[in-house]
Parts: sequence; C-alpha cells; structure tokens
Amino acid sequence: MFVCEQEFSPFNVVAWHGNYAPYKYNLDLFCAMNTVTFDHPDPSIFTVLTCQTDEPGVAVCDFAIFPPRWMVSENTFRPPYYHRNCMSEYMGNIQGAYDAKEEGFIPGASSLHSHMTAHGPEAEVFEKASTMELKPVRYPYENLAFMFETNFMLRTTEFVTDDSMVDQDYWMCWSKSVSYTHL
Repeated sequence: MFVCEQEFSPFNVVAWHGNYAPYKYNLDLFCAMNTVTFDHPDPSIFTVLTCQTDEPGVAVCDFAIFPPRWMVSENTFRPPYYHRNCMSEYMGNIQGAYDAKEEGFIPGASSLHSHMTAHGPEAEVFEKASTMELKPVRYPYENLAFMFETNFMLRTTEFVTDDSMVDQDYWMCWSKSVSYTHL
C-alpha cells in the first residue's frame, strides 16, 4: 500500500485542469427511496452517483449506499434476495451491521461478487426475515453500507488476496441454508 505525508492539502490549488474536481458529499443528506407496498426494491434506488455508458441502462459504475431507513413493505421478503448480476458488485460496510449479513461483515469489511456470482443473505438472516412479523422496522442510524457496481470485471490485487486478509469461510454463511422448493 502507498502512504504519503504532506505539509499541505493536494486540493489547495489555483485551478483544476480537465473535468474532474474534488467533491465532498455528506451521505447523511442522501434521501433513501423505498418501497411502500410489496417486494424488495431494486438496489438502483440507493444510487448516489452514476457514470453512464453510451448504452442506455448500463453504467460504467454506480455508487450506492444502504443508509438508515424504514422498511415498511407488506407480505414480502425484505433483505436482498438471492440473485446473480450481469454487473460486478463490490460491497463495503462503513459502520453498524449490514442487513443481509449481520455476522462477520464488520465495519471495514468488504466483499466482491463478480459477474454472475450467486449471492444473497446469510442463512440466519433469511430464516429471521422469512418468519418475522411484517410491521414497519427502522434500520438504525448506526448502519451504513456502500456498493460500487460496474459492468466491467474487477481484478483484485495481490494485497487484497493475501490469506491474512481473506475470510476463507465467507461461503459458510450460506451452508446452513435450507431448500424450501419441493418439486
């Protein structure tokens, strides 16, 4: 990892060349949209910033957050459902607990689900969400997670794949899952 200490701010400049400029956004100001009837909403409603491609509906990158919010939908499964994407999702937990993975996904933790990699809530979260009373629930202010989603494949560096940094048992969060499909 690269570290540099300076006596001044790199943003202390007379002018910027090009289209990019530093910007600070208070995520507390983001107003999360939510479903008020039924079904788990598409994560795109949590998009804070997006960089579109020339193809409609396809983003180079979306930055989304999962902030404190009310969950009020009726007769539905509230956590993110099991799914696969045609996009790569890089998730991170800033503070509190993430609603789809309450154990082990501590603040500072992150996960990468590449194109078409199946993922969803851990088994315990699925069971709890499937049997809970569906009354309005406030996800607490302490919780804040983020996601970068891109249509490109992401490549990890050797630094993040070092065995001391990788949760080798990550897949175990789904090992207690039960099939409710009876064909």
